[in-house]
Amino acid sequence: MPVGRSDYEERKENKINSLLERSEKSSKEATQQGKRAMSQLEGIVPGQPILVGHHSEGKHRRAIAKHDAAMHRSLNAGEKAASLQRRAEAAANNNSISSDNPEAVNLYTEKLKKLEALQEQMKAANLYWRKNKTMKGFPGLSDVNAAMIDEKMKTAYPWIQKNGPHASWELSNNSAEIRRIKQKLETLSKLDNMAAEIIKFNGGEMRVSIDINRVQFIFDGKPSEEIRKFLKANGFRWAPSEGAWQRQRTENAVIIAKKMIPRLEKA
Repeated sequence: MPVGRSDYEERKENKINSLLERSEKSSKEATQQGKRAMSQLEGIVPGQPILVGHHSEGKHRRAIAKHDAAMHRSLNAGEKAASLQRRAEAAANNNSISSDNPEAVNLYTEKLKKLEALQEQMKAANLYWRKNKTMKGFPGLSDVNAAMIDEKMKTAYPWIQKNGPHASWELSNNSAEIRRIKQKLETLSKLDNMAAEIIKFNGGEMRVSIDINRVQFIFDGKPSEEIRKFLKANGFRWAPSEGAWQRQRTENAVIIAKKMIPRLEKA
């Protein structure tokens, strides 16, 4: 079975919509609290000082206290709305590849091809420069762009002028990214061959769920605070929709989960 989960896109869209709905709700709350704050000062002349000892003193102080409290709630709600909006935008614009995405292997493979092509292109460009001391005539490079690179090379550091337009750090960074992507593909390949698994223990069970790409702990009852802290410390979070404590399925996550079982049985 391919790595990932079939509802990935649906879950992503639901997450974005949920963040937007919560942002809108907080925004409305901010507006309501702002109006409530202003209403507390109705009937009080702007700039009117508190008349100490006057019968209106207590009412005036209470009105100011209520105004300040409502304004505080309004500001907090406004900040929350803005934060949720930013999170929704970040989720919508996130182009990173998730292991939950059933297209992860294809996406990583395509990315790897582009990175490897770029690496060869940079090497070829440097070799062409060292041989010709100009980029004019380099395959796929227009004369205009070649001239721009030639001009830039005139004021470049001596070691760059010697080696070529692509600095060694560019090649090193790209090479490191190639290795990272290859490791990702290797990890996904191992996950693709990992079987579903259920291990029962005193008080619950551990599951390696392929369908939802998660490692889960399901307890017979609510675990103690100590156990909840233990679960969180090992990367597991409560998922109400699953009724389980879980983290993303990886080879390391399975190893950690199995090592946790003896401690959980003692709880």
